[in-house]
Amino acid sequence: MRGEQYLTRKAQFELVYDKGETWMDRELVLKALSNGLEISRYGFTVSRRVGKAVVRNRVKRLLREIMRQTPLQSGWDIIFIARSPAAWADFNELEKSVGKLLLRAGLLVGEHEGVSPGAN
Repeated sequence: MRGEQYLTRKAQFELVYDKGETWMDRELVLKALSNGLEISRYGFTVSRRVGKAVVRNRVKRLLREIMRQTPLQSGWDIIFIARSPAAWADFNELEKSVGKLLLRAGLLVGEHEGVSPGAN
């Protein structure tokens, strides 16, 4: 099914906001919660503080592409919340920020597979 890797419903976002763990960076905030599924789902929140519609949509497009290329551990709901500096960040800066947050959260597949989220 196309799009099953995205969080789409308000209730899904609210659950992660209320019960998920949080990691912060200059450009982004990451919230993650175990979902008990075979796949990881993700969503993005970009408020009007970041900029007008063109800027917000650009940030979301960049984040979607970064997440498409990033191998994640399965079974997590992840929300990225863009902060104001994300409006001026280019692809590489956002990619570094996403990678750093996912690494700190222990959600990247690869060298730190044995680390459980929240243990850092």
